[in-house]
Amino acid sequence: MAIAGGAATLNQYLSLGAIDELRLHVVPITLGAGERVFDGVGGLTFGIDRIRPTGQVLHITLRLPAR
Repeated sequence: MAIAGGAATLNQYLSLGAIDELRLHVVPITLGAGERVFDGVGGLTFGIDRIRPTGQVLHITLRLPAR
């Protein structure tokens, strides 16, 4: 299942333990104050599975260890 949304949506799913893989697309632009990913979630340790830079975006795939 894929979930699309911002930091608030992501943090809700992370706090429920409903995510085992993250695909983040990082663009070096801040709109307004921004929101923090992983804010208030705590206790999760993701491993880096893949990093793929392109001209304007950094694509990062993170995975939780197998449970």
